[in-house]
Amino acid sequence: MRRAASVVGIGLVLITLPLAACGKGDHAAAPTFQRNKDGFPVAARPVANIVETAYSTEAARDKLDEARAVMDKAGIRAGMTVADIGAGEGYYTVRLAARVGDKGRVLAEDIVPDVRDKLAERVSRERLDNVSVRLGDPANPRLPPGSFDRVLMVHMYHEVTEPYEFLWNVRPALKPDGQLIVVDADRPTFRHGTPPRLLECELKAVGFERVKQREMPSAGGYLAVFVARGDRPLPQAIHPCDANGKPL
Repeated sequence: MRRAASVVGIGLVLITLPLAACGKGDHAAAPTFQRNKDGFPVAARPVANIVETAYSTEAARDKLDEARAVMDKAGIRAGMTVADIGAGEGYYTVRLAARVGDKGRVLAEDIVPDVRDKLAERVSRERLDNVSVRLGDPANPRLPPGSFDRVLMVHMYHEVTEPYEFLWNVRPALKPDGQLIVVDADRPTFRHGTPPRLLECELKAVGFERVKQREMPSAGGYLAVFVARGDRPLPQAIHPCDANGKPL
């Protein structure tokens, strides 16, 4: 499993929505959800633990033509600037570097210092001059604004502990025609996947629109393409989705 956001201690505030009248003077139980110290909703569904830096060997993944198929469907071309979030051991990083070429750039991030260091060593060893490696943050990848044609998140979204704050901070990093690419398995988050309906609901809450989705058996699931639409909502205006992909 690729590295992604780890559990961090964050102050929580319980938000209770007004009760809605139901029947003869009865009141239905109102949905409740929590917000973190920065005002963003906390995920109202399980978050998977990080278990491995990779879910298969690179040779096995190449035998399935995984990276090429994902990059093709994501429209990644020479000269592009791409962010590889949750880069882990660098399976996509090195292949993205070859795809974008000398005139392109790849920013590879991981939130675990040891993993980041090993990836930096690999990038140096393989002389990937068009790749930069940096340490990310569980709730904010701190990407430079307006810089990326594609932001790639492969088999890591279900491990992001603060998905709404994370996505909110990713959004400004995209160029006006940039795209967020998510690859994941169609299974519950506690089983290291993200059902497409849940993914769409959570991204929509932060102002992303899904424009394409394709089955990706070679990558163990599906690929979804999102673009930013409209204004970025204020944190306090964002409502989370339940595990079934329904807004609360």
